[in-house]
Amino acid sequence: MLKKKLLVVALMSSCAYNANATDIQSALANICNIVVADDKSELRKKMKIVRSNFKLKLSDYYEGISCNGNSLIRTAVLNNAVEAGTLLVKKMPKKHLSSPEKDGKTLQAWIEEQGKADNPIAATLAERI
Repeated sequence: MLKKKLLVVALMSSCAYNANATDIQSALANICNIVVADDKSELRKKMKIVRSNFKLKLSDYYEGISCNGNSLIRTAVLNNAVEAGTLLVKKMPKKHLSSPEKDGKTLQAWIEEQGKADNPIAATLAERI
């Protein structure tokens, strides 16, 4: 009897966790489109909703989001989304901005490699680092 109760509690907690992860995914569903559209106010709203509903900061979910294989800041640079990209750079902790991303390159190295060093987002990034 005790084993059955423990099993039910374990199943309920795992379902609650999956529902929470699904809720977070749906809350962040169109964040790539928002960045590409350079909609700073909508991005700010999205980040505020995730922070208030799930107690997550940008640095908590930044690495888990990929927009066509690129991070949010890289997507902003590629699409010249200056307002959204600048907001993202300002909201990320400095240590995350200077650490390598999934491909092993830092944001600064990647920006230089892409020939986007004159992008205003790159200037904001250089100021923060």
